[in-house]
Amino acid sequence: MMGSRCKDCGYTTFPPRADCPECLSGNFEFKEYNGKGKIYTHTTITAAPTGFEDIAPYTVAVVELEEGGRLMAWTGESIPANEIKIGMPVQVVPRIFEDSPEIKVYYTIEKPGATWKKAPPPHLG
Repeated sequence: MMGSRCKDCGYTTFPPRADCPECLSGNFEFKEYNGKGKIYTHTTITAAPTGFEDIAPYTVAVVELEEGGRLMAWTGESIPANEIKIGMPVQVVPRIFEDSPEIKVYYTIEKPGATWKKAPPPHLG
């Protein structure tokens, strides 16, 4: 997972940006993120958008990353959807979506310490 860090003020963002939202500098560098964070909010989607009807209902969460920024992720296999709580520590794990030409990379939330190695597909129920 790559974010960006402003070389002038040190502000970090995920996803990466070409300019700093804090000081407006264009002087930035890429920063590798460790994927640790806490649940900011979550919801279960029952009226799924086009292309996701077959997997609804599914739960997604917004994760506030330890190193700055937020991202949306699906629930992973190690955390049942009914156990997700706001403020809960999680590990964000990047995945490759091999069955979809539109979506190449997505994220799941797993219990802290989860591996970044190839893992089972997300638990979407």
